[in-house]
Amino acid sequence: MKIRIILASSSVYRRDLLKRIVSDFESISPNINEDRRDRESPLDMALRLSEEKANKVAESSGPNSLIIGCDQTAVVENTILQKPMTYENAFKQLQFLSGKEVKFYSAFCILNTNLNSVVKDYTEFVAKYKKLNDTEIENYLKKDEPYFCVGSIKSESYGITLLEYIKNDDPTSIIGLPLIKISKILIDGNII
Repeated sequence: MKIRIILASSSVYRRDLLKRIVSDFESISPNINEDRRDRESPLDMALRLSEEKANKVAESSGPNSLIIGCDQTAVVENTILQKPMTYENAFKQLQFLSGKEVKFYSAFCILNTNLNSVVKDYTEFVAKYKKLNDTEIENYLKKDEPYFCVGSIKSESYGITLLEYIKNDDPTSIIGLPLIKISKILIDGNII
């Protein structure tokens, strides 16, 4: 029986990334509460949310499913960044991030409903924002509208121009789905 692969995400960017390594999969939005728990570290939050997303989708996926949940958190100066959700919040967030290094955690969980097994992992990377003035921020926000992106940036689009550098071994991590680690797990498990 063919295994059903499900991406527990509504993100078009994550869907596009997964298409690079998996040709046949579904995408289902998990619709979970993504609030931070008291004293939860950014890494623990990303790992927990990736697993909660996979578990939520597993509730309705049935047997013979492989579910990939993912989440990304970012931290700067002991502040966990949230998705800005509005132009105004994104503007303020980019003003705050101007000239700073941000540490991102891209976590994932692969849940196999047949084996009742869970594999969790993450990648960590640093992105240094350029010194940004208000005009640069305004022009960028009008182009990319990154209101649902942690750090108010779409690095896969014009947002890359706001960065001085990225330090990471997997360029897909910054978009939110670390394909190098995920593909290794899927290949080793003879899934793809």
